[in-house]
Amino acid sequence: MVGVSRSAVSFAFNSPERLSVATRDRIFAAAKELGYSPNTLARMLQAGQTQSLGVLLPQNLAKIMENPYYARFLTGVGQVCDEQGFTLLLTPPLRDSMLKAIPYAAVDGFVVCGLEHDRGEVAELQRRGIPFVLVDSSPWADVPSVDVDDESGAREVTRHILELGHRRMALLSIDPGPERAERGYRGPLARRMAGVADALSQVGMDLKDINLVEVPATRMDGYRAAKALMATAEAAPTAIIALSDILAFGAVDALHDLGLRVPEDVSVTGFDDLPESAWLRPRLTSVRQAIAAKGRTAADFLISAIRGEDQHPHQLLGTSLIVRDSSARVPAAQSTGLPNA
Repeated sequence: MVGVSRSAVSFAFNSPERLSVATRDRIFAAAKELGYSPNTLARMLQAGQTQSLGVLLPQNLAKIMENPYYARFLTGVGQVCDEQGFTLLLTPPLRDSMLKAIPYAAVDGFVVCGLEHDRGEVAELQRRGIPFVLVDSSPWADVPSVDVDDESGAREVTRHILELGHRRMALLSIDPGPERAERGYRGPLARRMAGVADALSQVGMDLKDINLVEVPATRMDGYRAAKALMATAEAAPTAIIALSDILAFGAVDALHDLGLRVPEDVSVTGFDDLPESAWLRPRLTSVRQAIAAKGRTAADFLISAIRGEDQHPHQLLGTSLIVRDSSARVPAAQSTGLPNA
């Protein structure tokens, strides 16, 4: 149509500097008339790069989007993508398997979230030569990872509740799934449990002395669990320690509906310090972790790996206890006779 070779057409879209302006203009005009546009993804795949980062997720998208933690985390990842010219692809499990989802994602590398124990994902990524960074996972030798000091944070918030005189406590934990019976707690949850246990041991208690409830990390499940905990008046806790803010939000909702005051009747604490923690009423005492910074750090590490730059070691980010209005001393009428009160 324009009297040029296939090579010239390829040059026009891939190496335009190799053609004269007149030839490029003729080719572009013909392409516009034919309604042709190059397949960008095909070109990237042919070149061995997509300019896209994948986030390999531990749950389906509906559950991920329900948890505001991931909104903060993906904000951090997205900031780096914007700065470096990458797009972002969310990759949920395929047929409940993170491993099966890997081959279907056209990305240059993965931020792998919540891989508490490996079911073959690490070996598969290494076999395929795909760069990856682990986040909120169990650490692997020679694999870049980004985590927070979960154990210290959980220890600090538990100690805070103990120092307020509480001994009849409930621990709202994220459900570890059916494999806990075989493998025990793993990853961040194991570290948080260890922090709670360490704080309890300092007053002669252990995890068996508190009411442990494991539920999915949703506000509604936190709500249901708190209602069930308060159903028996004699055994009802004076404090609820939630291992995620979203569970704590649900617990506060339930206590309000039951006509109980927070913290006058029951203290509640969370873990994450999501933005809502500061404007919930009462404002939530919570362990702050730098969620967006964790996302930024993971994305920076991954882009360095993709570009063949120096690999980064394990990065551990700190936590801090933010004391607000939802925690207070144990009610006087319930403090007498409690061990180590």
